Amino acid sequence: MFELTSPAFAPSGTIPRKHSCDGADVSPRLLWSNAPAEARTIALIMEDPDAPAGLWIHWIVYDVPAASGELPEGLPAGGSLPGGGRQGASWGVDRFERVGYGGPCPPKGKPHRYVFTAYALPGPTGLPAKATKAQLLKAMKGKVLAQAELIGLYGR
Repeated sequence: MFELTSPAFAPSGTIPRKHSCDGADVSPRLLWSNAPAEARTIALIMEDPDAPAGLWIHWIVYDVPAASGELPEGLPAGGSLPGGGRQGASWGVDRFERVGYGGPCPPKGKPHRYVFTAYALPGPTGLPAKATKAQLLKAMKGKVLAQAELIGLYGR
């Protein structure tokens, strides 16, 4: 079974401060295992379903070589990544202004859930850097070989 994990936090565990807007705001290291043999690339979407404004997109990454087995900690904010991966437009609900990781930054109150979803794909999406979630979902339609999810919590 395709699995997504992080050495930074356990499933349904607390995301460390350094991966939030209260800390260094660096992306956590993410590892995937047991991807289907035909998977060539991985796409990842990080969302906050508990955001007051609606489903908040925190990070979009795609065309990452599946064989790498990971996204290292602290990926740079630019559109292109080593190995051919790309990052999409994020940090919003329906208007997106950032490219790259934007860590948890909830209002004070109950901790929010941050859902990291990895998609195993048979090849590159064909999308340029800075694609939106809608563009990524359209490019992946009918091509997802497997999907894995990791949820982390963060509150203030």
